[in-house]
Amino acid sequence: MDVNTGLSSDTGLGITGNASPIAAGPEEVLRYRSPLVSRYASKEMAYNFSDQKKFQTWRRLWLYLAQAQRVILLSKVTINRLGGCERFRHRSPRLCQHNLGLCCMIANEICLLRTHLILKELKKIYMPLLPGCPSRPLCVEMMYPFLHRPAQLTTVGKRSCLWLQDLCMDLCNLERVRNDLRFRGVKGTTGTQASFLQLFDGNHEKVEELDRLVTIMANFKRAYIVTGQTYSRKIDVEVISVLASLGATVHKICTDIRLLASMKELEEPFEKDQIGSSAMPYKRNPMRSERCCSLARHLITLVMNPLQTASVQWFERTLDDSANRRICLAEAFLTADIVLGTLQNISEGLVVYPKVIERRILQELPFMATENVIMAMVKNGGNRQDCHEHIRELSQQAAAVVKQHGGDNDLILRIQSDSYFAPIHSQLDQLLDPKSFIGRAPQQVSFFLLLLFIFSAAENPQNME
Repeated sequence: MDVNTGLSSDTGLGITGNASPIAAGPEEVLRYRSPLVSRYASKEMAYNFSDQKKFQTWRRLWLYLAQAQRVILLSKVTINRLGGCERFRHRSPRLCQHNLGLCCMIANEICLLRTHLILKELKKIYMPLLPGCPSRPLCVEMMYPFLHRPAQLTTVGKRSCLWLQDLCMDLCNLERVRNDLRFRGVKGTTGTQASFLQLFDGNHEKVEELDRLVTIMANFKRAYIVTGQTYSRKIDVEVISVLASLGATVHKICTDIRLLASMKELEEPFEKDQIGSSAMPYKRNPMRSERCCSLARHLITLVMNPLQTASVQWFERTLDDSANRRICLAEAFLTADIVLGTLQNISEGLVVYPKVIERRILQELPFMATENVIMAMVKNGGNRQDCHEHIRELSQQAAAVVKQHGGDNDLILRIQSDSYFAPIHSQLDQLLDPKSFIGRAPQQVSFFLLLLFIFSAAENPQNME
């Protein structure tokens, strides 16, 4: 963090500051710049929304159309005309489209490229988390399902697998959306292909062949059969819905990390010279997780924009879809890119503190074991109601020691000192073994990781050697 500017440079902390007011030049400091690009986004994703990328894609698509027309022996398209496409660089896009009779097909292709980048980032995240799951499958952890109150035990590996499972669902959804993306194709101004049919003197086969050739040149397997002036805005809904769902996953993971960090059971990477607070030198805030939660909330809210845009379109298209898509689509992909990059940084450096976890479990385990104590007494001929009353009284006394006097939980000592529980005194160590409270969590973790390993090996065999 630069103390003068308040902006971060590339520090390896999951922060990718691309610029600062000092380096931006006198003109830049007078204009607002989105922090998504100026502070956080990767160069690859930021480039995908640059003017250069947009104009290059336009020119390439114009060239594809001209090349395809020449393949179909359209005499009007000459070699000189093909070369002239490159000279459209500084001209109005609409004038260029008019000259070549091309409706904009750029959105599908760039959307595909952006989705590829998000998938690439997502696949980087769950791999670093895998080693931590099998290495600590029996590192017992506390569950807090109700108002952050202790309820039952789980394992660190099981909790990590729950995170991974959600990420895998997002991965599958992203791949589905990517594979479902089609090219708008050569459909003309309002989707009827009337201008191209006229261009080919009413030859429907040539129009279809032109559509097919340009689709292949643009690296798409399929094109939409019918479109309006644009592709259906439902596609934007599909894409951003998946990204918003990913945002929910990241927010949940990072919220868990923040809660565990507050109890000092788990900690995200903390650099040697990192400063948690200018006023409180001891602070070690989970700043990456906090940033992920902050940006993930923004990503989640973006899904309402394409939903409303798709719902209010008139007939083949109305132009009120244009301005907000420039903002919404860019922010959705940039934000997803940022939270994934930061989550990857977190996952590669997570630190678990087993001794802290053990201490917390020892504070709560005696209360959790009361049901096991009652069952053991019943098996030895005791009356359940009498046993329950004895346990209740001893539990209240132990709770008073903890809450009113700040002492340790002495419930087990009280049970050992009570002659009523003499029949099971020899079983107490077994009844209090934390591993007896985690059920099949270790087996579930092992099986889940096996399936995930097989899936990863099938997707990227070169990375699994």
